[in-house]
Parts: sequence; C-alpha cells; structure tokens
Amino acid sequence: MTIKDIAKLSGVSVSTVSRVLNNRPDVSEVCRSRVNAVIQSSNYIPNNSARDLVKTRSDAIGLVVRGVSNSFYTDIIRSIEKSIDAAGYTMVMRHIASCDDEVKCGAEMEREKRLRGIVFLGGCHDYTKERIKLLNVPFVCCSYTNRYGNLDDDEYSSVSIADEDEAYKAVNELYRNGHRRIAALISTPDDWSISQLRYRGYRRALEEHGLPFDESLVVSAGSFDIKDAYAAMKEQLNRNCDFTAVFAIADDMAIGAMKALREGGKRVPEDCSVIAIDGLTVSDYIQPTLTTLCQPMREMGQKSVEILLDMIEGRGENRHLTLETKLRRGASVKDLS
Repeated sequence: MTIKDIAKLSGVSVSTVSRVLNNRPDVSEVCRSRVNAVIQSSNYIPNNSARDLVKTRSDAIGLVVRGVSNSFYTDIIRSIEKSIDAAGYTMVMRHIASCDDEVKCGAEMEREKRLRGIVFLGGCHDYTKERIKLLNVPFVCCSYTNRYGNLDDDEYSSVSIADEDEAYKAVNELYRNGHRRIAALISTPDDWSISQLRYRGYRRALEEHGLPFDESLVVSAGSFDIKDAYAAMKEQLNRNCDFTAVFAIADDMAIGAMKALREGGKRVPEDCSVIAIDGLTVSDYIQPTLTTLCQPMREMGQKSVEILLDMIEGRGENRHLTLETKLRRGASVKDLS
C-alpha cells in the first residue's frame, strides 16, 4: 500500500493525502475523514525515515511496552536494555496503553528507526498471519505467547512462563495448606489473555482436587490494576460469600485485595490467606509479606534479547522458551491442615 493507493481509494489527490499525513490544516474535514478511514482500514504505515536512509546500517532494536503502569515490567526492561547494550546495539523504547496496538506501533518504529528487530513486552495473545505482515523484522513476544492466534510456532518467538500451569501450582499450594473455599481474583475469565490462562489453571486445580466450582468465588476486576482489584474485592466482601483464601492472578491485584480485606475486618492470613503470581519487589515489603510465585524477570528479558540477536545475526530461527517460577513463601498463607 502506497500513498498513491491511499489517494485512489479516498478519491482525492496525492498531495491531499500528504497534507493529511502531515496533519496540515489546509484540508477539509470531509477529505480528512475519508483519507483517515482508508488509512485505518488498510493498516497503512507512513514511512517517516527517508532522511535516515543515508545511513549504511542501523544498530537499533525496538522495545514496545504495552501497559504503561504495569510495575511487573520494570526489572524486565532493565534486563533487556542491559543485554542490548552489551551486544553493541541501541535500544529504542515506546510505551503504549493497554488498549493500543503493539504490532502497529512496532511497524511504525521499524520504518522510522530502521529497526533490526523488536521485543514486544506484554501484548495480545491472538496474532494472525495477516497482522504480522506489518512487520519486516524478527520479533520476540516477551512475557506472553500467541495462545489464541493462528500463527505457526516457526512464525514468531516467545519467552514466558506457563501461565495455566503456574496458576495451578498457586491454587495447589493453598489446597496443600488445607484451604477448600478458594476465591479467584482475575481480570475477566474470557479475555484471551494471561487472565484467562491463569483462570483455567485455577479451574483445573479445583477439578483435580475434587473441589466443586462455585461461580460466586470468581471475582472479576476488569483489569490488572491495583485499584480495580481493591474495588472488586470490596464488592465481593459485601456479598458475604464465605472463603478462606484468595488466588490473585498478579501481585498488584493481591495487594489491592489485601487492603480491601483488611478494611473489611478480615486479617491476612488469620481470616483469609492470599497467594499470587509475579514476585514484584514491593510485594516482599508489604505487611504481611505476600506469598507469590516469582517470575524470573531478569532472565526473561535476557533470553528474549538472546533469541532476537540469534535471528538478527543469522545464528538461529524462531523458538519458544518457557521459564519456571519460584515459590516465595511469605506470610500471607495460613496452614489450616
């Protein structure tokens, strides 16, 4: 798709399309809307780096971070930056909101910065073959996989934990400590994301231990945000639903839940135990210390860069790496057995 194609489909001149792309004021709103509609529907990516083409070779590697307020990414970003720098490349990073399209952002960066490759930190689990045609360089999905998309394994790379299995382990830890009424604090159960995968692990653990599934024990916060988790748990407590433990799919959500439990008159862990997945530094310093399955964040960043550089420098092809978590037994789980 070229600027001439955009002009033809929009029914305007090439110069008009150019003015729209450059956000010039001398374009009618009708023409502007028509051109933008074609650009949006065609996934057209403008090339803003023509002036940089005199460079003989780029040393830039892109990092697209989806979810600007996610504290889980901090150590991973540091590890990625350190690994890229040690290899003699330059990191170019963009933060985007959780609702934004990381692939399109990566494609724009690729053209503007002449990237050699891209690491996507956080992203959708449903990439299609058509969608990744926007990308002309190798890329690695860091912290997630394309679980719900239609890509073949040899079409992309990933470094992540086995989210469903790790959730199963967390719930199993609660069961091992004698808990039978276990609530799950998730984002939503069917959002094609980490939330859905960890919810599946929760359901599988209940089933394998012979515990009946109780829909009233599933608490949907609608996001991974600590404030939303706090509000969702407050609402759950108002329902007077009996449970002895909470499995939160992320540390931030667990922290929000613990505040709600405390304000609701429930002591952690005396009245309600809490376990999560992530291993954020802050969760080691709250009171009580959160029991959580710690993700190997630094290794996750390092391995993502290693895989990407192997592809860039011709040493390897797309591959997938699944890392293990490590249980940090804090003080938020009580043994009832």
